[in-house]
Amino acid sequence: MITAFTHVSVAPDRIPETAEEISAIEGISEVYSVTGDWDLIVVARVRRHEDLERVIADRLSKVASIRETTTQIAFRAYSQHDLDAAFALGGD
Repeated sequence: MITAFTHVSVAPDRIPETAEEISAIEGISEVYSVTGDWDLIVVARVRRHEDLERVIADRLSKVASIRETTTQIAFRAYSQHDLDAAFALGGD
């Protein structure tokens, strides 16, 4: 499995709609709105590099409200936290 993280700058008035549009792309597993220099962080998980090209270059880059992106490909994961359990802490 290949995992890539893409930082996305979006037109300010289109962040929620853009996040929804991106999350519908096959191969995108998560989209987070974040603070800092970027508006969204997108996580893609695919089987082959060719699939990553299709997801990032052919689909994500064509979303109209995106102004800029930068993508990093993960070499190795060092932890396998259960994200649902981590976000549920203190939720009771």
